[in-house]
Amino acid sequence: MPKLGMEPIRKAALVKATIVEIGRAGSLDVTVSQIAKRAGMSSALAHHYFGSKEEMFLAAMRHILTLYGAEVRGALVAAEGPEGRIRAILRANFSPTNFRREAVGAWLNFWVLSLSVPQAKRLLAVYQRRLRSNLIAALRPLAGVRAGEIAESLGAMIDGLYLREVLKSGAPDGAAAAAVALRHLEAELARGA
Repeated sequence: MPKLGMEPIRKAALVKATIVEIGRAGSLDVTVSQIAKRAGMSSALAHHYFGSKEEMFLAAMRHILTLYGAEVRGALVAAEGPEGRIRAILRANFSPTNFRREAVGAWLNFWVLSLSVPQAKRLLAVYQRRLRSNLIAALRPLAGVRAGEIAESLGAMIDGLYLREVLKSGAPDGAAAAAVALRHLEAELARGA
């Protein structure tokens, strides 16, 4: 007989274990057994809760996007003015919560997953639309008609900095990554509208 109230706890443990295992392996080439072992449960129980490895990956992706969204919303609440909002978004992308080794590795692998799994592609599309929308809203008063162009380049800059981080060893340096993105923003704004 299953223990009442354990399902959300076990699912959360499996999601966290999925993120850690993907980050450790550097690929989606992890087994349900590895994930379950890290979470302290059996493969059968992991399959019971998620049905498949793909569903675990999608749940992990949703978890990372939820953390990311909360971080951005929190940063935007404290931001002042359009430029402050852009800076807050960029810093949130590289915060310790979002720019840690496991999360960076998971992001890279979620991009790969989106090539073959429609649900993953949809989740990444939602993320990209929200990022672009937030950036354009803040950029419009500062850059006018160039707001969309600058938002696209900042989105590409964020993605590129995550990609480059995967190739590095050691702990990710979110402050350095944010500084690169902020320099790009300043250069774009200096060009004028």
